[in-house]
Amino acid sequence: MSSYQKELEKYRDIDEDEILKTLSPEELEQLDCELQEMDPENMLLPAGLRQRDQTKKSPTGPLDREALLQYLEQQALEVKERDDLVPFTGEKKGKPYIQPKREIPAEEQITLEPELEEALANATDAEMCDIAAILGMYTLMSNKQYYDAICSGEICNTEGISSVVQPDKYKPVPDEPPNPTNIEEMLQRVRSNDKDLEEVNLNNIQDIPIPVLSELCEAMKANTYVRSFSLVATKSGDPIAQPLETPLEELFPSHSRASPQSSEKPPPTLTRVPTTQAVANMLRENRSLQTLNIESNFISSTGLMAVLKAVRENATLTELRVDNQRQWPGDAVEMEMATVLEQCPSIVRFGYHFTQQGPRARAAQAMTRNNELRRQQKKR
Repeated sequence: MSSYQKELEKYRDIDEDEILKTLSPEELEQLDCELQEMDPENMLLPAGLRQRDQTKKSPTGPLDREALLQYLEQQALEVKERDDLVPFTGEKKGKPYIQPKREIPAEEQITLEPELEEALANATDAEMCDIAAILGMYTLMSNKQYYDAICSGEICNTEGISSVVQPDKYKPVPDEPPNPTNIEEMLQRVRSNDKDLEEVNLNNIQDIPIPVLSELCEAMKANTYVRSFSLVATKSGDPIAQPLETPLEELFPSHSRASPQSSEKPPPTLTRVPTTQAVANMLRENRSLQTLNIESNFISSTGLMAVLKAVRENATLTELRVDNQRQWPGDAVEMEMATVLEQCPSIVRFGYHFTQQGPRARAAQAMTRNNELRRQQKKR
């Protein structure tokens, strides 16, 4: 046993209660202050928890916070600012640095022919850059300047020979021209089953009325020649559908339905359904469509589920694109997409970016199988 432990042994049998009884009130108060747990270095604690309360004076009255703040502000305004020890005058002291000119030693001086001296003296920065590239001085230029000078037979550098390496300049891409499709004419051709019409492209047409889209899908049910139907970025979606209160004749003044007296059978009445439901109904009855593209729209998970359920009843569709909707459809819809691809061997191209690993792997396997089946059918 160490000496320190032996020193502590004499305090083992001490009765603390007997010692406390012999202490005076002043000593008890001092002991209470010593036993308080304080953290004086923690600036996040209030002052009452960082140091002991040693005041004995009773409060003179209630605290008036507003009066105290006004007093402190007034006192701060009345205090005179301290003058600078060295006042600022704006005077510049010392001499400006001038870089000394480096004298070229005699052994490094090169004398060229007068024609070359004149050519180099009048050369532009672009020409000097090409000369440096040809001589292999690639450290004086960027990679783009070097390869432009080597690969091109003409002087195409526009930067100086000592320019800082810069990225390629941004080449503005012009906006795509507006879609020239005439919706009224397209609707008439689809309704009349025009044999020369194989593609319906309404991409980026923002002002298509919802009833017109539904009327177009209704006409597509009986069409036998259209192979591709595209509605990219048309603001189509199931939450924005409204009943057909405005007749189609008011939307298109030149459009007219067949009169009851005519021998021609009038077209069927437009069903008051959302755009996605109209597309789903069209897929259930159409037997000629091969490509359907409804990307970049406002279709919700409910609308996508309706389209996917209709794809199961369609055996001619080979390509379906539903990516980039306004909101993520959810795990249930992604699982349904993978199931549809597994149960529909006719689909060989599917446009959607899966966020979950499980549906992504199932969809990849299904697409590989579908393409292999298509390859075997063509081989036969």
